Amino acid sequence: MSPTLNQVTGPAYTRIYSFGAARGENAVPNDDLIGPIDSSDEWIRQRTGIVTRARADKGTDAIDLAAIAAAEAIEKSGVAADQIDLVIVATISNPKQSPSVSAIVADRVGANPAAAYDVNAACAGYAYAITQADALIRAGAARYALVIGTEKLSDVVDPTDRSISFLLGDGAGAALIGPSDTPGIAPAVWGSDGSKADAVGMNATLTEFRDGEVPWPTLRQEGQTVFRWAVWEMAKVAREALEKAGVEPTDIAAFIPHQANMRIIDEFAKQLKLPETTVIARDIETTGNTSAASIPLATHRLMAEHPELSGGLALQIGFGAGLVFAAQVVVLP
Repeated sequence: MSPTLNQVTGPAYTRIYSFGAARGENAVPNDDLIGPIDSSDEWIRQRTGIVTRARADKGTDAIDLAAIAAAEAIEKSGVAADQIDLVIVATISNPKQSPSVSAIVADRVGANPAAAYDVNAACAGYAYAITQADALIRAGAARYALVIGTEKLSDVVDPTDRSISFLLGDGAGAALIGPSDTPGIAPAVWGSDGSKADAVGMNATLTEFRDGEVPWPTLRQEGQTVFRWAVWEMAKVAREALEKAGVEPTDIAAFIPHQANMRIIDEFAKQLKLPETTVIARDIETTGNTSAASIPLATHRLMAEHPELSGGLALQIGFGAGLVFAAQVVVLP
């Protein structure tokens, strides 16, 4: 007779314990970027809502930003670093193809020998990673998870590209997740539409760059395609996330969408019919679009400015390159 394998199960529920954040050291106003794209401060503000964006020093990379944000989240959580047994980093700007950002950060913050891996889901990466951490903890594969979204997008931007160059910033946001006596992370609505993958992403491959066929690859987008998809399709996803969580728009204390564009954020709120009491994250105004880092960065700032949100429900939704998306409702720590 074959032996019976052991399998494990974890706690019934999870929650977010704390957040940490790090932004690029430099505030870069619109006026510093308008020359190469033949634009104006007024044009950028009207189209995106961005006044300035955070960008990191040349010697600072996505790993450095992630470690700073992670250290703050750990300190605030009350969980010792050596008790963290899972580290997931969402990023598209690892300075190297390998090793992973997550393994290096786990070591820097004292979480060795935690399981560690990176997620590449662009602007939906953080929400993807939260979904995975929640599932892995409830499955018994981990007890405490550190989830980080980190980006240094200034390394992959063409200053002359009018489609995206003025949008991007640098930063990292981290969340510490663990067991809970009550539900703290609702089921996610996530997916992708790879048929429209060319709408936003890198404009060339590293092998083409290596072979001298193209310049250094940078991010670019088809602005109108992304705008229409985000406004119409992602509003449907957000409504589905509310249904899965078993709550109504009137129950939502905070709305924290990916900080892609202020016009998208405003249209989202309108489509979802959120009440006036819902606090809406608008971190993009002074941080810019930080892809996988944008939701945790926006949440960190929102909670600092509105401590009364603690214990309330937040609807978060990420969406981006490869037309990947993820939305869910969480309880704020």
